[in-house]
This record gives sequence, structure tokens and C-alpha cells, in this order.
Amino acid sequence: MSVKHILGRMRKADLDFNLMQDGDRIAIGISGGKDSMLLLYCMALYRNIALRHMEKKIEIVGIHIKMGFPNMDFSSVETFCKENNIEFHDIDSRIYDILKIQANEDGTLKCSICSKLKKGAVINEAKKLNCNKTAFAHHADDAIETLFLNAIFGGRLATFAPQMYLTNSEMTFIRPFVYCFESDIKKAIQETTVPIVKSTCPMDGHTKRQDMKELLENIYKTYPSSKENFLLMLHNQKQLDLWVKKSDINE
Repeated sequence: MSVKHILGRMRKADLDFNLMQDGDRIAIGISGGKDSMLLLYCMALYRNIALRHMEKKIEIVGIHIKMGFPNMDFSSVETFCKENNIEFHDIDSRIYDILKIQANEDGTLKCSICSKLKKGAVINEAKKLNCNKTAFAHHADDAIETLFLNAIFGGRLATFAPQMYLTNSEMTFIRPFVYCFESDIKKAIQETTVPIVKSTCPMDGHTKRQDMKELLENIYKTYPSSKENFLLMLHNQKQLDLWVKKSDINE
């Protein structure tokens, strides 16, 4: 039931934000974690649903960028892709070496730089493989955490978009999991034989995002309805009501 729930929320996101069209060849960035691996699996299922019920022919391509972190074996992922008729590419990179050169004074890695480099590497390979779209497994919790991070550390109300066109790379970037919560992903992954490759990144679990995740979990425990309401808040344009300064009106 959990996988069906994920697929239902994917379809809603697809219809609400026009994420996928007939003829799309979509690259899926794979880290090996539960989110990206379930996205890969669900996209393989969704391509069949789209063809059968929506008359949309979609191709998917799994792309893993070898970050350079030690002891990460993706042979199980390669086997899984072969068994599920998923095109898969394992690409070398020097990202870890670059991150170590640009590390903070205390030796910790800069997650923001890592994210940009990884995203850029996936998109670069996607273009080489004639993909017109790239999908990452950012989910509803990621979007809510991003909103709160921007509010607390940047003084602005903003989160990432379900779909955006990246002008510099001429690539459409989509997030099919924007309506899916991490708790649903955890339940769904247990129903499957999808392999998980544990990250050996030294920053795993030691970020501001992790702090925000823990803060929000405490809010959800105290106010259970807040979880779905926070997701609604991200696209509730009709009830957006913020201050407008006179100087902003005159500009």
C-alpha cells in the first residue's frame, strides 16, 4: 500500500506541476540512499502507468556520480537496474578531492558546494546521454526544511520549486517526490527489494538541515496537523498574506 501511496502522490505532483510529458528522457540522480533509490524504482513503475493510462511514453536513466567517498559499492544497484530494465551509468568524479581542498577551517566539508557540484555533474552527464530532464528525490520534508532554513538564516520565505528550467545548463529540473513525506518513503522502501548503499560522507547527519529536521519533528509531535499544513503552506497562494511596504508598491 505504501508504494501505491507514493505513486499516487507522484501522479498528483505530475498533474499539478506538469512535470513529465510524452517523449521525455529523464535522468535520475542516484546517491544510493533510500530517497533516490525509491525514486528510481517508482519512476520505473510510473513510466508504465504513464504509458498505459496517460498516453505518455517516458524513458528513465539512472546516473550515479562517484563522489570519491571510501567503501561505497554500487554493484547491487547495477544488478537491480538490470533486473528492472533501467538504464544505469556509474560516473567517476573528483568531487571529494575538491571538497577537501575547499573545506572549512575546522576541516569539515561544505555541504552547499557539494550539492552544487553533484547537481552539476548529474546534469552534465544527463545532457551527454540525451536526456531533456533531470530528476532528484527531494521530498516534502526537504521542501519544508528549506523554507524554515531560509526563514531563520536568510530572513526570506522561499523553498525550491517542483520544476524549474536551468538556463545556464539548458536543462529542466524536476522533483517528483515533492508531495511525499520521508516517513512514507521509509514505509514504502520496506515493501521492496530496492538496494540501499549507505553514505560514507563524513558530514552525514551533522548539518544545519539535520538540526532543522529534529526541530520540525518536535513540532509535529506537539501539533500533528502541522505536517500536512506546512506542505499546504508551500503552494497555498490564495491565502498568502504578507506585509507590503509603500516603497515596494512604488517600485
